[in-house]
Amino acid sequence: MALKVSIIVPAKDEEDKIERCLRTLQAQSMDRVDYEVILVDDGSTDQTAEVARSLSVQVLSQANRGPASARNAGAQQAEGAILLFTDADCEADPDFAARMYRALRDPQVAGAMGAYRSRQTKLIPRFVQQEFAFKQKRMEALETINAVHTYAAAYRRDVFISNGGFDESYPVPSNEDQEFSYRLVEAGHRLVYVPEAIVYHLHDRNLRAYIRRKYLLGYWKAYTISKHRARLRGDTHTPFTQMLQILLMGAIFLLGVIGILLPPIALLIPVLFVALLLTGVPLFRSVFYQDRKILWLVPGMLLIRAGAQALGLGVGGAVLLFLGGRGFHRPKG
Repeated sequence: MALKVSIIVPAKDEEDKIERCLRTLQAQSMDRVDYEVILVDDGSTDQTAEVARSLSVQVLSQANRGPASARNAGAQQAEGAILLFTDADCEADPDFAARMYRALRDPQVAGAMGAYRSRQTKLIPRFVQQEFAFKQKRMEALETINAVHTYAAAYRRDVFISNGGFDESYPVPSNEDQEFSYRLVEAGHRLVYVPEAIVYHLHDRNLRAYIRRKYLLGYWKAYTISKHRARLRGDTHTPFTQMLQILLMGAIFLLGVIGILLPPIALLIPVLFVALLLTGVPLFRSVFYQDRKILWLVPGMLLIRAGAQALGLGVGGAVLLFLGGRGFHRPKG
């Protein structure tokens, strides 16, 4: 009997996390004969592949080319009718695969995204979880979505292959999953959110990691928007208010520079700061009801997030302006 699901995990140097991830995937409530687990070792220099093999997981190895390439390689190897993707730093709920598969039994559904959760208790991870919770709550009311993230993504294999898979010009985990979603939606395919299909993730542990990730997301967002300009106003996962916050922070940076020569211009900066914080009211409200003990953290994190993403978007935009798409490359730092 043909396999129903192929679960694909790209990994590079994840020996400290991969065992927990793979054990949860091997213990799914779906009948074990109905699915396979494929680890794609993307040029690891540690024992990631060896750990997977010790658990009797199928391992596909390649030179380091990034997670988009690794996922595509896994898809080519896969035998399942449904491709299910997750990441090495995720632990799947026992019903994760079954619930994602159930969503794609509807022939009108081409792809699906599950939900993020976290068991972490420190401040930064808790804020990150609240960001996701706010966005996920928004998606629960939607019959269709236009952005799927690969921490918990499922696609019909035929749709995935016929649409070219992930764009391998993204060499780091960034916007390659969103970009593929946009292509599918533009081609007329339906994507859905499955809130009961849960994975537990290790969010950013500290502020430095958070800032770096947001900067890289902003940097690669410039490339993605150059290909899908309608997404400048956001998508079903990222609301327009967050894009507006990035634009407001960009304006604050610009006014700060102009204000050196024309000091009166700098008087507008506090107004823009207030406007930026006001756009965050829906997030403040969500955190108040979900985890109010970190409510005091939200204003500062909102400004930091907008600043990091605005900087990344600005640098990425400059690269596109002066070097074009072919000049877009892995940013340093």
